[in-house]
Amino acid sequence: MSDKSVPARPTIDLKSFTPARVALGRSGASVPTSALLDFTLDHARARDAVHAVFDAPRLVADLRALGLAVTEARSQAVDRRDYLRRPDLGRQLDSGSAELLAQSASVPCRLAIVIGDGLSAAAVHAHAVAVVERLLTLLAEDDAVAPGHVVVASGARVALGDEIGAILGARMVVMLIGERPGLSAPDSLGAYLTFAPQPGRSDAERNCVSNIHHAGLSYDEAAFKIAWLVREGMAREVTGVALKDESADRAPRRIGTARPE
Repeated sequence: MSDKSVPARPTIDLKSFTPARVALGRSGASVPTSALLDFTLDHARARDAVHAVFDAPRLVADLRALGLAVTEARSQAVDRRDYLRRPDLGRQLDSGSAELLAQSASVPCRLAIVIGDGLSAAAVHAHAVAVVERLLTLLAEDDAVAPGHVVVASGARVALGDEIGAILGARMVVMLIGERPGLSAPDSLGAYLTFAPQPGRSDAERNCVSNIHHAGLSYDEAAFKIAWLVREGMAREVTGVALKDESADRAPRRIGTARPE
């Protein structure tokens, strides 16, 4: 046995690798006051994001400023409490919206974009228009995948895009929606892509691009992934587990990293 003492390992600052609550320290048997206050603030921000009012008219105006024709719709959830207590209602259009969309679907489209509030209207307000703007630029390179309809949906769950896409006769639907707020990201946006949308599709039949926010995926990175999945999904006529996201292999060497300010 060697008499030499084992050298001490250097302390690793885990906080530099993750926004998770690690290495908080302690004060007696509890966490320091600063860590407790940070947790309380982040928890309040997450709750506020869930209950935030969705400003659909403002979103419609911003999208129309991009030159898009936009239709408003809503689910069968009559208010936020109803939406949170009855997830099933958020997956079904109300009758008025279904009728309105059917009237605008005289010509089937290849791609429909649906923007829904989901569990964080704050995420949609902060990021959706910027992502759509960059996505339009990438899709403009190929007329075959240009969006034919854009819908802003209130009280929306992910599966609401299936019914909307089916009514519009879309070959694929891209649903941008506010994700469930976390304690480190109350304003995270997600994109869900479904080929041949129709009610009853499962999550296994979708691709997801998630964590679009100030400390996550940038607008340019997200738009590139979504555009790649749209093209490949259309070409292969599948999405979900049958379509592996290989966009990283095709990304430009220096892809843009525009992020929220």
